[in-house]
Amino acid sequence: MTARDLQKRHGQWFKGKSLDTFCPMGPVLVTADEIPDPQTLALTLRVNNETRQSSHTSKMIFPVDECIAVLSQGFTLSPGDVIATGTPEGVGAALGKFLKAGDRVEAEIEKIGVLANWVIAP
Repeated sequence: MTARDLQKRHGQWFKGKSLDTFCPMGPVLVTADEIPDPQTLALTLRVNNETRQSSHTSKMIFPVDECIAVLSQGFTLSPGDVIATGTPEGVGAALGKFLKAGDRVEAEIEKIGVLANWVIAP
């Protein structure tokens, strides 16, 4: 989720991405023993049942193990920490398709599940 108007006014991406409710997670978090190779998972994002993003973790610019190695050189990572890595092509802003109140957003990761949320107006 990104508040593009706020992001553009502020000039930094974190401002448009760090609002309350903008980082839903789930339906579950999994551990390395449940998914030994995180680079083998299909990713899909749907808005109102329309597929907007469809990709695979094998296409990540920086693989998960590299993210962990590089980040752990600068700060302590503990079990349960979450590393947000970005998103595949197909973001709504690039397509001229923005979320509106009432939209249903479903994020699916193979072997993990589907997280579904509805967009509400502030």
